[in-house]
Amino acid sequence: MRLRKKWWARPKMESSPFVITEPEKYKGRWSEEFKNNNEIYLELGCGRGQFLCTQAMSNMDINYIGIDLKDEVLIYALKKVEENEIENVRIVPMNISGIETVFYKEEIGRIYINFCNPWPKRRQKKRRLTHTVFLNMYKNFLKPGSEIWFKTDDRGLFEESQEYFTKSGYKIEYLTYDLHSSSNLHENVATEYEGKFTALGMKIMFLIAKVI
Repeated sequence: MRLRKKWWARPKMESSPFVITEPEKYKGRWSEEFKNNNEIYLELGCGRGQFLCTQAMSNMDINYIGIDLKDEVLIYALKKVEENEIENVRIVPMNISGIETVFYKEEIGRIYINFCNPWPKRRQKKRRLTHTVFLNMYKNFLKPGSEIWFKTDDRGLFEESQEYFTKSGYKIEYLTYDLHSSSNLHENVATEYEGKFTALGMKIMFLIAKVI
């Protein structure tokens, strides 16, 4: 569905202390922005922020950065952050392809990738956030032993992503083709999409890959 342009969204975000519109300036300095030395976790493609905000409110000793491209969805994430006064969250509007310019070596402790675009056509696959192109980028700023948590409803993307992780030097620590029937469900925080998919009887696939 095509998003309706919200011309007021960018000025609103630029005026908020929770939104970082020039993230390159914070490379190597994110702990200063959060005013602590807590671990920093990323959500790539945070959308309207349900997952991001739930995680942050449940883990106040961890800092969270949500990245997405569209102001039209990020404005809803910002609303959740402001309404709940979630101090350990920052929102970054940017194209994820430029992520190497934003984070320094070993600055990030975990990445969440939830229901990213599967880009099914052959010529599009390098755009996948789990493609080797991106996985090698992430290794430049992930700490040794850090994890990527990946969820999708797309079986083709899930199976090809397993190959991407292995080829890029990650170890798959956990994998399931039906998250909501697994023993690890108690650790799961659902996204907006996830709620819709499971209501339709669709199975959610999930893996945890570790930097080695």
